[in-house]
Amino acid sequence: MKPVGGWAITSKTIRRGRQMTGAAEKRPRTKPAEIRRDELMDAAEALFLRKGFAATSVGEIVVEAGVAKGTFYLYFKTKDDVLDALRTRFIEGFCEKLDMALAAADRGWPDRIDIWVKTCVNAWLDSVARHDLVFHQHAPANREMKADNLVILRLASLLEQGAQAGAWTLDHPRLIAVMLFDALHGAVDDHLASKNPVGRATLIGLVTSFYRRALALAHD
Repeated sequence: MKPVGGWAITSKTIRRGRQMTGAAEKRPRTKPAEIRRDELMDAAEALFLRKGFAATSVGEIVVEAGVAKGTFYLYFKTKDDVLDALRTRFIEGFCEKLDMALAAADRGWPDRIDIWVKTCVNAWLDSVARHDLVFHQHAPANREMKADNLVILRLASLLEQGAQAGAWTLDHPRLIAVMLFDALHGAVDDHLASKNPVGRATLIGLVTSFYRRALALAHD
């Protein structure tokens, strides 16, 4: 054994150091808050879709997420808070798809309306279960949803920009956006409830035709 810098280093000391290093590497590191929150939301969503909202407990959510029960309450007070967060995430994801689709569109205003309809219908039909979960379970009052609906606000902005560009003539873009959104909403709901639904492409074509007629746009 040879002193080095005032400390005696032995093979036992080296082995102990390696063991401690290995234990530290295996010890799970604390995840960033946003990642932990997303994981809790993912776990809750999976359980809500599989078992139903009412039948799912907070205990099951934390087991699914692989965290302690106390961790849940760092981010949410109740299951309803998780559902509210899932609704917000769903809307933000829906709007992101719309924003990306319109940003990639370099064609004229009528085509932007077509892209809007196609993106909305496809995004809706691709996530029916998640949509129904977040909007049909303790959803806000319909009037509140209309006032703060980010999809309607985006459509109103699109209509206003088109009017300013001379693509169509209309008053009250937001009110027109509400009516057009409700028409699309109703068409998709009817499609999902129908025993003999039309194909997706036909549905998109019909809604697109309705939008074009409503805005007095020429048909291809």
